[in-house]
Amino acid sequence: MLAHDDLTLLMSAAREAGAIAKHFFERAPEIWEKPDGQGPVTEADIAVDRMLRRDLRDARTGYGWLSEETEDDLDRLKADQVFIVDPIDGTRAFIEGSPTWALSLAVATKGVITAAAIYLPMSDKMYGARQGGGATLNGDPITASPRTDLVDATVLAAKPTLDPWRWKDAQVPQVKRNFRSSLAYRMALIGQGRFDAMLTLRQTWEWDIAAGTLIVEEAGGRASDKTGAPLRFNNEHPQLPGVVASGCHIHSTLIDRLA
Repeated sequence: MLAHDDLTLLMSAAREAGAIAKHFFERAPEIWEKPDGQGPVTEADIAVDRMLRRDLRDARTGYGWLSEETEDDLDRLKADQVFIVDPIDGTRAFIEGSPTWALSLAVATKGVITAAAIYLPMSDKMYGARQGGGATLNGDPITASPRTDLVDATVLAAKPTLDPWRWKDAQVPQVKRNFRSSLAYRMALIGQGRFDAMLTLRQTWEWDIAAGTLIVEEAGGRASDKTGAPLRFNNEHPQLPGVVASGCHIHSTLIDRLA
């Protein structure tokens, strides 16, 4: 099946799932904490996950499934194609009433993302990409930042990312830090060229970054782990060692500056 067909499927499913999530937004959904300090989950996360799992797997019966809100089934390792889904990325923002939460849906083919959709229901922003087909926002092409100088670059990152010990010789780059709760949305904004780079340096779940990785790369940017290595997906333990995503010209500079 063509990645283009998968992209159409992902976008359609994201819109339907977004309508479900909006039904719960700012209506005091039930909330509970995940074990091992993994953060909050709401009944909206579960409802969206249930709908996506049913509809996507019915449409692609041979695909595996990896989602933040589904107990992991390692049978996915036997599948050539795997859905990688975060039903609501930015659950804390969702709970707090911020509109910048997103749905993140991707297809990985033998470890490489081949179709991706990131949808922000509250602003009706649909980012999409397919391998070799470019990246779009609501159907219009997007392009990553052309910036060549790291000085004064706009960077999406949590405050601890700019702690001196994380950088060579404790020399933190002179950048302008911004923040968004959703990792998927951060990566989409890099693809859009709204910001120059995003970094997260801790272990990162695949579902947070799978869709964003393709959107950045198809927009002409670069995405890697914090060592500069390519991001590969559908691992037995679905975490990767951080993410650095940016316009193509400053990516290697960022990697070189990290301790």
